Amino acid sequence: MRALRLPQLSSLRAFEHPGYLAVWLGALISNIGTWMETVAMGVYVTQETGRAEWTGGIVALAFLPSVVLSPLGGALADRFDRRAYVAVGTAVQLALAAVLTVLAFTGHLSVPIVAVVTLLNGCANTLTYPAFSAMLAELVPPRDLHSAMSLNSAQYNLGRIMGPLLAALVLQAGGPPWALFVNTLSFVGVLVALSRVSMPVRDTPRTVESLWAGITRGISVARADEDISLVLWGTLFVAALVAPFIGLVPVFAINVFGQGAAATSLLVACQGAGAVVAAVLVGTLADSLGHRKLLGFAALSIGGVSALYWMSPTLTVAAAGIFLLGANYLTLMSGLHAFATSRVPRELQARVSSLYSMVLGGAYAAGVWAQGALADRVGLRFVTISASVLFLALVLTLRLLSPRSFERSPS
Repeated sequence: MRALRLPQLSSLRAFEHPGYLAVWLGALISNIGTWMETVAMGVYVTQETGRAEWTGGIVALAFLPSVVLSPLGGALADRFDRRAYVAVGTAVQLALAAVLTVLAFTGHLSVPIVAVVTLLNGCANTLTYPAFSAMLAELVPPRDLHSAMSLNSAQYNLGRIMGPLLAALVLQAGGPPWALFVNTLSFVGVLVALSRVSMPVRDTPRTVESLWAGITRGISVARADEDISLVLWGTLFVAALVAPFIGLVPVFAINVFGQGAAATSLLVACQGAGAVVAAVLVGTLADSLGHRKLLGFAALSIGGVSALYWMSPTLTVAAAGIFLLGANYLTLMSGLHAFATSRVPRELQARVSSLYSMVLGGAYAAGVWAQGALADRVGLRFVTISASVLFLALVLTLRLLSPRSFERSPS
């Protein structure tokens, strides 16, 4: 596959590297299928149970394994060939998707089964993602790392746009089993892409340290770096207080606006559209403003943008609100991830990435379940708006107490 020459936007520089482009396209195909499954199962669980707690709980199960398994995944990714490691993880996810598909076609699908398969899939994804993230970093030079991370988020969110739209059509035509079937086939895209990529030769020999030593070394490096520590704390609060808007979309569409799968798909797609627009621009903005200033602005604004989204009086206003929120969220999270990863040598990038995933997944799992459970008792809008305002208050407090955290340039 030939590289794309796109010099006019630094945000797109990673596309100039053919290996990165191949993996990006394969991951896009897979994520389209994943979002078809996500919408189908979100609607299924919400309609079957009628409770936000169940919807949030199922979403939480996909991220809960990251609390325990992310550091292990990072250490494994730094020990083995990353391309082969990602291929094995993808094959496991394909098998789990096939199981869910067969159960749906045979009429044996149930909410508890969805919960178990979601948890297992979360384990596989948690163990695979650090290797995938580090593999992307190996496919581009250091100067294009922010571009690579932002574009990776863009393909994830392109899948968020295309997947729900296709899911709405497929659900109307054939129901959940066919959406699950398409998702199963979509994993082939990643396997084909990986077969066409040649990984660069590492500058340093593979580590021979034990798994535990590798895990503790990654944690020690993160703790010793003030900026990485700040990124991880910021990620925790965003994930717990703001990010649950992602998993609670079906509840907002169905329980608040009285709509169904079509409205859920609309909101999910609008979030993805906002994220894609941001991904195209964020690298250029980071080059112009500096990574830290851009992150500071994104952190200051996301609490207010989130609160405005949850206050939307109509579905149309909510669609516009989640577009802005999706753009803000991608700018902040892709920037935090790239910033933390860029501060360590390549042989440690998977481990730092795994710590980011651990904090993000664990805090998101706790946040989406807790907000869903509280929403059943005191109302969705009250809970989510309160969480958004709390995050804004925390950021403003940090701004007042430590303004240099937002202003100084990375060393």
